[in-house]
Amino acid sequence: MINRRETKKVKVGNLYIGGDSGISVQSMLNVPAHDINGNVEQALRLQKAGCQIIRVAVPDMESVKTVAALKENLSVPVVADIHFNYKLALESISAGVDKVRINPGNIGADENVKAVADMCRNKGVPIRIGVNSGSVEKEILARFGGPTPEAMAESAMYHVRLLEKFDFDDIVISIKSSNVLSMIEAYERVGEMCNYPLHLGVTESGTERMGIIKSSIGIGSLLTRGIGDTIRVSLTDDPVKEVYAGFDILKGIGLYNETPQLVSCPTCGRTKIDLISLAKEIEERLRDVKKSITVAVMGCAVNGPGEAREADIGVAGGDGEGLIFKKGEILRKVPQEKIVEELMKEIELM
Repeated sequence: MINRRETKKVKVGNLYIGGDSGISVQSMLNVPAHDINGNVEQALRLQKAGCQIIRVAVPDMESVKTVAALKENLSVPVVADIHFNYKLALESISAGVDKVRINPGNIGADENVKAVADMCRNKGVPIRIGVNSGSVEKEILARFGGPTPEAMAESAMYHVRLLEKFDFDDIVISIKSSNVLSMIEAYERVGEMCNYPLHLGVTESGTERMGIIKSSIGIGSLLTRGIGDTIRVSLTDDPVKEVYAGFDILKGIGLYNETPQLVSCPTCGRTKIDLISLAKEIEERLRDVKKSITVAVMGCAVNGPGEAREADIGVAGGDGEGLIFKKGEILRKVPQEKIVEELMKEIELM
């Protein structure tokens, strides 16, 4: 049982972050900001994949039109990613955005910070403070000798104090680094310094393989200790893969059970079926199944049903055939070419 860190509850569109709410999975669009149709198309794919919050870069006034188009076409919250120009935040809020990602210390004079805080408060729009190892202020870097976890935590709290100065506290914080250990320590520190919800992520984590590994270590280790309220797996790849990876991390530690959990054996010399391809095909077919079940894919018809007797449903490979079993009890033999279809039929009946 994971005891979650107690945090403030922040409303983002039609969902909440923090408090007693579930851990949400986010992603960010990577289509050029002015390509309205391309952004909408990608956002709809993300939404279909289960993404619960979608972020879009807003580098200039022209791209605010993309924000408006996303709001017209999506049912999930949209976040505007703003750097330096506070007027972009104001225009995005006017366009209906559900959350703003901005660093208050980077948008100029106090009057700019106040303008954004006031408008967000009036519209019920929260602000995510997004600190990473490359954005820490020069004076803080000088004090700590570099982008250390202490420096990143201090930078985050500096931005928090700017918003609190203008009576704004609908805040979510992220403190990302490409260094997994630094990221973990920075989040631990901020978690002890305030009660705002935390957005977890390892920034610039890499392409799919290494990015998922680093993100799983960083995000997963914090979540197992109750730290973290929303997550994004950052990959140099199709953002739909970020969504799948995010939910897989949550499933792996028991924090998400609305889709099947796949278990499969690593194969050995007894295996007489192409179990690797079979497991991958079944995993893909399970993507859109919304059932809290465990599905086993085992390579040996002798030991498979026994080793995976706790699975709700499963298959075990044989020589040109397979066994469909349920809770360790064999239901029937099926030809190898029909294993996947017969398994899916059983899952539909559950």
